[in-house]
Amino acid sequence: MKRLSLALCAAAMIGAAMPAAAFDLSDMSEDERQAFRDEVRAYLLDNPEVIMEAVDILEQRQAEMAAMDDVELVKANVDDIFNDGYSHVMGNPDGDYTIVEFVDYRCGYCRKSYEELTVLLEKDENIRLILKEYPILGEDSLNSARFAVSAQQLFGGEAYGKLHHALISLRGAASIENLIDAADDLGLDGKAIAKGMTDPRIDEILGENHALARRLKVTGTPAFVMGDTMARGYMPLAQMERFVAEGRSTN
Repeated sequence: MKRLSLALCAAAMIGAAMPAAAFDLSDMSEDERQAFRDEVRAYLLDNPEVIMEAVDILEQRQAEMAAMDDVELVKANVDDIFNDGYSHVMGNPDGDYTIVEFVDYRCGYCRKSYEELTVLLEKDENIRLILKEYPILGEDSLNSARFAVSAQQLFGGEAYGKLHHALISLRGAASIENLIDAADDLGLDGKAIAKGMTDPRIDEILGENHALARRLKVTGTPAFVMGDTMARGYMPLAQMERFVAEGRSTN
């Protein structure tokens, strides 16, 4: 449906794309305009591939413009993206390539991405991965995010890293009781973490992440900042590796 709409737009724009000096509908009589319309219609019916060629060019230009817009968005928010002072860092903190992920623990595609990212970090020891809690899928998402950030605030990055793995893999509801059990199974104090969820700083952190996501036009999870641009949605490992290779080659 989208390509059909674009095709109709492309067809309508063919006449308008001609130089003004060579073609001016306002100087035509009604009969001449109708004749022109008939000729355009006949040409497009005889050569329908022209429409799809125009659509392909239009989509390519739109993609290029979107990529340019994303680069500018990243530049305008660089400190909040890469150096907020609170987001957990995985992989190599001094790596030469940085990936930032907006993650929701209850998002199925975030869980698939976690598997891909785990392999990527194992294969490439020079990547820095920054995780930004972005709970958008309801109460269980919010509970999970608040619990993870509480663990980080109370017990540091190592505790957060353990919980991140547990929460992204958690089966069943993310009730407070289940979250406490998950933490206890890791040797952490689940009840203390749950109590810490009321810390106002957690609201500040999640609020700042949501505000940043809005500025970056992030509307779903997972979403990534890959080097100096954006990548929205799930990516298989091979696509992640291409992003990293292309990013390194331009630096």
